[in-house]
Amino acid sequence: MSNKKHLTSAFSQVFGKFASKQFPKPLQNIINHGYVRLMGLDMSDFSDPSSYLTLNKLFTRHLREVRSFNTDGDIMISPCDSLISECGKVHDFDSFQIKGMKYKADELLGEHIDSKNKHRVKNGRFINFYLSPSDYHRYHIPINCRITKAVHIPGKLYPVNFTYLNKQKDLFIENERVVIECYTQEDNLFYIVLVGALNVGKMEVSFEPKIQTNSEVREPQVYEYKDLHMNKGDDFGCFQMGSTIVIISEKMDIFVQSGEKVNFTQDIASFKK
Repeated sequence: MSNKKHLTSAFSQVFGKFASKQFPKPLQNIINHGYVRLMGLDMSDFSDPSSYLTLNKLFTRHLREVRSFNTDGDIMISPCDSLISECGKVHDFDSFQIKGMKYKADELLGEHIDSKNKHRVKNGRFINFYLSPSDYHRYHIPINCRITKAVHIPGKLYPVNFTYLNKQKDLFIENERVVIECYTQEDNLFYIVLVGALNVGKMEVSFEPKIQTNSEVREPQVYEYKDLHMNKGDDFGCFQMGSTIVIISEKMDIFVQSGEKVNFTQDIASFKK
């Protein structure tokens, strides 16, 4: 992999520094309220914009109150507030389409995922979640699970909006991402793939603070776990701007459809036989 930082990553780092800077209170209020108006943020579940010390704190805002959700152990909930840009079956052994572009699950997951596990998702299902800049940027565990591996794959930071999805070949494969390997309580295998995008200064993964995205790291980093269990609804990090999450599973019945807007805690799929 080239040691040269791609222009999109450098730009995102600069923007990230601006967003993390704490300006004098009157100016910060103007920045925060201006962003809320410009992006049309719904702040009804959050604190007043003036309470956030930086623009980044506003981006990564926490919910004021915990949302209730279906506690059925076989039901997967949406990990975030987002638009379902595509969902369906993983076709032709290892490929699926998002907005007309074909992607190989094998390449998206990367070379550090065991081939036998890639084989398990060959006829599975996928859901693509697109988070716009106006969405709540934190992500949550969609179902009670055991996490066995996290792989940080450095890369570029192209925008992930529909314009770029339609014209940038292999966008998800080239963009920086974090691949998280998970098993349900019934040992169904699924992957959560966090995909970076332009202006995403960082992707935080709370259970693995060693993961530093949009940094000087140039080679994939692999982290393995023997006894890491997380519960449905657990907050495990955030995008520091809008981006994309892809869930790929060996088997699940999907309740949502392409083009549907979903909210964190909404039922999206089932592992019931």
